[in-house]
Amino acid sequence: MRKMLLTMAFGVFSTAALGAGEHGGGHQGDPGDVQVDRTISFEAGDMWFTPGELNIKPGETVKFEITNTGNLEHEFVIGDAEAQEEHREMMQAMGSGGHGGHGGHGGHDMAEGEHGGQMPSVTIAPGETATLVWTASQDVTALEFACNLPGHYESGMAGDIHIRG
Repeated sequence: MRKMLLTMAFGVFSTAALGAGEHGGGHQGDPGDVQVDRTISFEAGDMWFTPGELNIKPGETVKFEITNTGNLEHEFVIGDAEAQEEHREMMQAMGSGGHGGHGGHGGHDMAEGEHGGQMPSVTIAPGETATLVWTASQDVTALEFACNLPGHYESGMAGDIHIRG
């Protein structure tokens, strides 16, 4: 089985740019330039993630290794509840006829405004593994990770990220 690594590094959240609806952002970079504090292995099956909940320290840099053991394509997106809902609506508007429009690029472009910037994300094909490096905010205490492909979130492909010391 071919292993595909899609790596994206994200810096610390910018509180000035994101305000109360904060969900993610930062910059892209060479993962070799980022010191990872912890690696978390995820399994994405068809309509579930394991683990389903995370506790991460403020400022902690986490390397997510997500293996898709299912038969369907999935995505792993980090954001607040409002940003996840907006992204889900966008994905549903695009229809269920595939996901190739942003597969593998590591971040979903969001309209400028309250959420500005990008939501940290990767797309994972069946049988493959993707990697995402992300740094938790110092100023946010709760986020979600989710697969927002049509019907996936509603079937249970989501979990909570608790950011606390």
